[in-house]
Formats: sequence, structure tokens, C-alpha cells
Amino acid sequence: MTETAVEIKNLSKKYPGALALDEISVSFPKGKITGLVGPNGSGKSTLLKIITGLVVEDSGKVKISDLEEKRLMDHIAFLPEINHLYDWMTIKEAINFFENQYKDFSTKKAEELLDFMNLSLEQKIKALSKGMVARFKLVLVLARNAPLLILDEPLSGIDPNSRARILESLISEYESDFQSIVISTHEVVEAERFFDHVVFLEEGKVLLEGNTDDLRAERNKSVQELVREVFK
Repeated sequence: MTETAVEIKNLSKKYPGALALDEISVSFPKGKITGLVGPNGSGKSTLLKIITGLVVEDSGKVKISDLEEKRLMDHIAFLPEINHLYDWMTIKEAINFFENQYKDFSTKKAEELLDFMNLSLEQKIKALSKGMVARFKLVLVLARNAPLLILDEPLSGIDPNSRARILESLISEYESDFQSIVISTHEVVEAERFFDHVVFLEEGKVLLEGNTDDLRAERNKSVQELVREVFK
């Protein structure tokens, strides 16, 4: 039986005038990379924020495997879609801030990743382009040794020519015997080859989920083709 990194049961969340999640039940396997795909407004970001404790559900439960820490963020490295960085900081100051904030953060690893991402310690965050901010946000997440990585649109703002190279870096830093990853993304073409498991979410409901290779074999379609089929 496959172990689960995150188990979600009957989870619901309603905002004024909108039902973001409608009693969904789904599991993300442990030690695997799960792709969470769906159109804008499907509930992906709300689901990820509930898992990380940033949003409180109306009903249902989320269970995170092996959670022993009192703070969820001591267990989860979360990359939000929005820019959550202080723009008055330099990259070096932001790295120092994260080192003080998270005991599993490696400054050495962050500085190695900076070189790969074509960034430098002296740069001011407010002077970075959208793509550079996206790359630096990934640096901060990948420099942590957290058992659960949750990435909300990690490729947003990154130019198409760099996406594959950055995904390769992300996967090369991932330790499957210890870590699980959930990636919410619109960039399915570049990302699908890395997905072990995929969940299709629309209007707060899970329309399809399963092992990626099994779904491809059963439907004789790529994940991108399944996206077009499922979200007609």
C-alpha cells in the first residue's frame, strides 16, 4: 500500500459568492511528485493554502504524514504564487532572514543555487525582474531540507527557454527517500514528465486523479492531452 504525504478528506471552503472546494477527498503519495492541474479558479491555490495552514477550511480534514513539529512551516517548504519577499532587502539579507526563520535552511545550498539561477548576493529584490524573482523564490524553497515541498505556479514569470532547465534543477535537488513534492502549474507541457501522480481539479472538485504512467496507458494520452479532454 502506498504511503501518503498528505491525506485530504471531505474538504470544503467557501468564500463570499464562491465555493472554492466542494468536499474533496484526495491523497498525495509520499516520496513522489504530484502535479495539481486545473484552470484559474479551480481551487488549487486554496487547497495548497489550507495544507500549509495559511487558510482555515470550513469542514473536512487534512492529515500530513509524520508531522511532529508544532509549526506547519517547520515541516513544509511553501512557494506561493504571489511575491512574498521584502523588496527593500538584498538577496543576501533575504537568505539570512530565511536562515534565521527555518532550522532546515542551508545558506550554502542557497548560494550554490544562486549561481545556477544567474543571481547574485548583492542584488536588491526591488530591482529584480519578474522572472528573477520567480527564480529566487525557488532558490529559497530548494535550500530547505523540508519533507514536504509545495510549489504554487513555480514557473510563473520564467521565460519558456529557462523552464526546462529550472525544472531539471528542482528535480535534481529533490530527495525521494525523504521528500514529497506537490506542484500546481499551468505549464503542463514542461512539467508533466516529472509527475509521478496527477490530480485534475475544477470548480472545487477532483475530476480525475491517479498514477501518471497508469493514466497515460489507460487513456493513451499525454497529461497535456488529458487536460484538454478533462477540462472541455
